[in-house]
Amino acid sequence: MASLGTSVLKPPLTSSTPASSRPGTSSANSSAPELTTTIAILPSKPDFPPFDPKLPMQNDFNPNLEPPPPYSIFSPRQKLVVTLLVSFAAMFSTLSSFIYYPALVPLSESFGVSLGLIQLTITSYLIIAGIAPAFMGDMADQSGRRPVYMLMFSLMISANVGISVVERWEGLLVLRMVQSAGGSGLYGGGYGVIADVAVAEERGGLVGVLLLMTDVATSLGPVVGGGLTQGLGWRWIFWFLVILTGSWFIVILIFLPETQRGLVGDGSRRVEGWVYQSFWSVFYVKERKGKKGTEAVVVGEKMEREGEEERKFRFPNPLACLPVLADRGSLVVILITAINYAVKAALQTSLDAQATEIYGLSYLQAGLVYLPSGVGGGFGSFFAGRFVDWNYRRTVKRGGDEGFDKNSPGFPLEKTRLEGVYTLHAITVLGIIGYGLALKFRAHLAVTLLMQLLTGTSTAATFVLCGTLLTDLNMNRSATAQAASNLVRCLGAGGAVAVLQPMVEHVGPAACFGIYAGIVFLCFPLAWIVQRFGVAWRVANSDKQE
Repeated sequence: MASLGTSVLKPPLTSSTPASSRPGTSSANSSAPELTTTIAILPSKPDFPPFDPKLPMQNDFNPNLEPPPPYSIFSPRQKLVVTLLVSFAAMFSTLSSFIYYPALVPLSESFGVSLGLIQLTITSYLIIAGIAPAFMGDMADQSGRRPVYMLMFSLMISANVGISVVERWEGLLVLRMVQSAGGSGLYGGGYGVIADVAVAEERGGLVGVLLLMTDVATSLGPVVGGGLTQGLGWRWIFWFLVILTGSWFIVILIFLPETQRGLVGDGSRRVEGWVYQSFWSVFYVKERKGKKGTEAVVVGEKMEREGEEERKFRFPNPLACLPVLADRGSLVVILITAINYAVKAALQTSLDAQATEIYGLSYLQAGLVYLPSGVGGGFGSFFAGRFVDWNYRRTVKRGGDEGFDKNSPGFPLEKTRLEGVYTLHAITVLGIIGYGLALKFRAHLAVTLLMQLLTGTSTAATFVLCGTLLTDLNMNRSATAQAASNLVRCLGAGGAVAVLQPMVEHVGPAACFGIYAGIVFLCFPLAWIVQRFGVAWRVANSDKQE
C-alpha cells in the first residue's frame, strides 16, 4: 500500500481495480503481488463547525464525560437572598454616615464647639473608613466571612451605644472612629460574598442590588436623622442605630452562610467551629463522608485532605491590599471610583448646611432634600446592574463569531464592563457645575434638587460598573480588592470634605464646585486608558503567573 504524505495528487479518471479482475488479463499473473494506489483528496476548506460558546465542550473519546461542577451550589433565588442579607448589612456603613448630617448644627450647640470641629468628626470617620477595611478584607479572605461580620457588628453596636451617652466632643470623635471601623468593612464584605457565590454573567445584577441598598441609605438616612433630631433630639439617632444594627446582627448570625471559597468551596463543604454555623449549614449542607477528601474543615488545624493546604490563623495584614494597587488595571478602576466618591461626599456634606442657610429649612426639611440623590442612586444602581449583565452576555455571544471566549485573557472585559461610562461622567460633570451655579444665584430649590438627582444617578451607575470590573479583576481576593478601593476613595473623600467649607467661604460655591467638576473630568482619560490597555495588562499578568 503506497501512502501519500502531505502531497496532494490530482486523481486519474481510472479506479484502483486489481489487475486480476480486468478484462483480457491472464490468470497466470494472478499469483503476482497486486499493486494498488490509494489517492486521498483533501477538501479545499476544513469542514469544522464554528465555535459556539453556548455549546458545552465535548469529549470525542468519552461522550459520557460529566460536565464541570457548578461554580456554586446556591440556586439563583438563594444567591439573591444571600445578597440581600449582606446588602442590608452594607447599608449600615452608608446609613451611619448620612444619618449624621442633619444633626451637625445641634451637635455643635450641644458640645459648645464650632461647626468646623463637628465636621472634623466626618473627616475622621472617612479616614478610618479607608484604613479599617484593609484589616477586615484580609481577615475575611483568609479566615472567612462570618467571623468578620461578627466583629464588625460588635464594634458598630458598641460605638452607637457610647455615642448615645457621650458628653464631650473628644469622646464623640473617638467613638465615631470606632463606629467607622465597624461599619466601613460591611461594604467590602458584601462584594466578597457576591464574588463567592456568583459567576460573571450574574455578578453585575447582584452588585446592583448591593449598591441599591447603600443608595437607599443616602436618602433615608438624612430623613430619619432630621426627623429624630427635630422630634426627640440627636442622641436618638444613635439609639435608633443600636436597635437597627442589633436586630440585623441576629439575622446575620442565624441565616448568613459561610461563603469564603477557600473554606467551603462551592458551598457544599462544612466548616467546623460555632462561628461558621448558620441555619444554612445546619439544615442544607450535608457533610459528605466516606468520599475522597473529607469535607470537614477545622480552621487553624492541619487537615489531611487532598488538594487543601494547611490553614492557620494569622494577624490580618493591612498591607495585603497594596498588591491590588500595584496592579495597573485595578489601580485605574479604583481611581475612577475614588474621584466620583470623593466629589459625591462633598456634594452630600454641603447640601444640609447650604439648604439650611440659603433656603431656611428646618432639620426635617433639610433631611428631605437628600431624597432625590438617593432615589436617583437607587435607579442608577438597579438599571446599571441589569445593563452590565446584559452587555456581558452580548459580548460573550459576539465572541463566538470573533474567535475568543470569556475565559481567554484576550476577552475585552474592560470595554464590556465600562460600556457607557463616558456618558455617566458627562452627566456628573454637568450636574456638579449646575449645582454650584444654583447655589451661587440662589435658584429655586427644585433646581438644586434636580442637580442632586442627576449626580446621584450617574455616580451610582459608575460605582456599579467599576465595582463589578474590580471584582472581575480580583476574583481570588475580592474583599481585599474592595478594601484597597475603600482606602483610596475614603481618604480622597476625607480630603474633599475637609477643604469644602474653606473653599466655599473663599471662592464661593460656583467656583468651588467648578473645581470639583474639573476633578471628575479626569475620569475621561482614566477610563480610556483602562479600556485601551487593560487587556494587554491582564495578558502580561497571566504570562507572569505561568
